[in-house]
Amino acid sequence: MKAVSLFSGGLDSLLAVCLIKDQGIEVVGVNFVSPFFGAEPANRKSAAQLGIEYHELDIGSEYMKVLKQPVYGYGKNFNPCIDCHGFMLNRAGQFMEDIGASFLITGEVVGERPMSQSKPALRRVEKLSGYPGLVLRPLSARLLEPTIPEKEGWVDRGRLLDISGRSRSRQMQLAEHYGIKEYPTPAGGCLLTQENFSRRLRRVMSIKPEIAAAELEILKIGRHFYLNEGELLVVGRNHSENERLQQVARDSDYLIKVTDRPGPLGLLRIFDDNQNSDLLPAASIVARYSDARDLDSTQVSVSRPDNRDPIILSVRPCRPEEVPTSV
Repeated sequence: MKAVSLFSGGLDSLLAVCLIKDQGIEVVGVNFVSPFFGAEPANRKSAAQLGIEYHELDIGSEYMKVLKQPVYGYGKNFNPCIDCHGFMLNRAGQFMEDIGASFLITGEVVGERPMSQSKPALRRVEKLSGYPGLVLRPLSARLLEPTIPEKEGWVDRGRLLDISGRSRSRQMQLAEHYGIKEYPTPAGGCLLTQENFSRRLRRVMSIKPEIAAAELEILKIGRHFYLNEGELLVVGRNHSENERLQQVARDSDYLIKVTDRPGPLGLLRIFDDNQNSDLLPAASIVARYSDARDLDSTQVSVSRPDNRDPIILSVRPCRPEEVPTSV
């Protein structure tokens, strides 16, 4: 007997795996990857410690459809939690069929998250999944209707748990019992639950509704300024962000940097390929965040990512009151 676990790497998902493995069932973990969540390096380590097979599945492109039109709406920010969980269970169910597994497990706990883990919400999630009766939640199973794995005797319902609410005391006791010493805090790991990221995402999707998932990595980096409706300037805040901007730059972007003083890298992205841009305002803002900020004039290099012959502009660094409001 084999089960597929939605494996987030959080304590609840680790414990769900342990409870099912205790019943002699092989567990295969799947972690879904998108621009908003997934692929944490610690997940691989946790899976290895539990002795389970582990897979990361990229759902970024498909997930954009869920994000734009969720059946059950959004949470506090841009998080379609119920639709998201249903979608991931659907993809996990397809994976389950591909590998010949028999049912799905998750670490969901009744009442732990008010929007997505109330009993009605869990029923909605299962309906969206397309695999009714095959979604087992070991930590709260005895508070829910018996699933097919329980009815068929694949698992012993009496050895499953009845945890509910937001207290973590029982989970922490179980972690000690299973020798699980390292696990992340229960804070949301999804960027869609964060106000600042959600604000950036809404803005860019209002400009380019059909934006591809691969283009969204830039939303995680730096200070963001819209110079015109379709022009986004991102200014790195440290060396690491400067390097990341270089990595995510597209051929059509402009890379901007002061030449004669230390300072950040700026990336100017124009979403309308037919739109021309005045590069001076962007260069002036980048200069504002460099060590040339108090000079009357400084030299700024502007180039394409694949262009070794940059344009050199002479600009006056923006004064504080001239800098646009960041997003």
